[in-house]
Amino acid sequence: MTTIDPELRRSEGAVLKSQIPRLLQRSFAKLDGVTIAILVVLTAIAAFIPAHAGEVLGKAKSALQVNVPFLALAVCIAAAAKATGTEGLIARAAIGREGRMVFMFAVFGALTPFCSCGVIPIIASLLVAGIPLAPVMAFWMSSPLMDPNQFIITAGELGLQFAVARATAAIGMGLLSGYATMALIKTFGLSDPLRFKVRIIGENKYDPAIAKTPKWRFWEDGERSRIFLMHAAKSFWFLIRWLTLAFLLEGIMITFIPPTAIASWLGSGGAGDIPLAVALGSVIYMNAFAAIPLVSGLLKLGMSQGAGLAFLVAGSATSIPASMAVYALVTRKVFLWHLGMAIIGALLSGYAYSAFLMMR
Repeated sequence: MTTIDPELRRSEGAVLKSQIPRLLQRSFAKLDGVTIAILVVLTAIAAFIPAHAGEVLGKAKSALQVNVPFLALAVCIAAAAKATGTEGLIARAAIGREGRMVFMFAVFGALTPFCSCGVIPIIASLLVAGIPLAPVMAFWMSSPLMDPNQFIITAGELGLQFAVARATAAIGMGLLSGYATMALIKTFGLSDPLRFKVRIIGENKYDPAIAKTPKWRFWEDGERSRIFLMHAAKSFWFLIRWLTLAFLLEGIMITFIPPTAIASWLGSGGAGDIPLAVALGSVIYMNAFAAIPLVSGLLKLGMSQGAGLAFLVAGSATSIPASMAVYALVTRKVFLWHLGMAIIGALLSGYAYSAFLMMR
């Protein structure tokens, strides 16, 4: 029977222990900051709130299940625009028509079924294509706030007048943010907005986004098909990590700040309801459809309709998952500008609707 020298065993153990930090460092080096943050949050949930772990993870899973189909649709549309070459057409069409495009993008945004998270890859595609920030901001602001489905559900639950007010707020905020961006883009240094760009190996060799004529049946071209798949995969992977982290944080907040608490804060009907509604809507993410019955209940408890509209608008425009994805996508100045315009727009929407009701 072979025996191992105890000194040799201790020596090998010491070598192994000395290598562990290096191995861990190499392993974490392969992970990006977002993935590490997800692991940290999951570890914290298991360590500090194990009794609520199932509830938090369940809420995060439900939110992902609702948003992933819209996210996948938006990513595919953005990738198809790049593969067909229509990005270049849109960019050339924007030259000299920025003012008109702000109006068109604000209206079109209110008709598209993209949530505040699903609109991100579309925004990235438009910015990469060279579309000016002003019309992109108009679309960015109005798209999450309203779409035909939301209009119908809002009208059924809160009344046609409230639905029209919400649609008007969506288009109005799009116009406000778009034209304000046009006027102040140089003053605030917003000319180079994009921080994140999907880089594809070899795309400089052949880039359909600058092709003179688009090819609609891009799947018949091997190179265009490759660009579509790579662009879609990289965009989806980039966004799904940020959304997973954001929905985990959202699940923690919703677990410890239930709707009943929101009702107690916003059910007074006082003069401070609108700013408070904007503040809560900006911090506490609420799915656009799930928020409608909540606002209906709050209105029955005495909250003003202006505050209800402000809560819906602020929650859709500045939700935590969307804000985190926006922060990863654009520069800090553009992120703060978008956040500021969303908060100002929500306040104006709430006060304008309250003034309208008082004049009737």
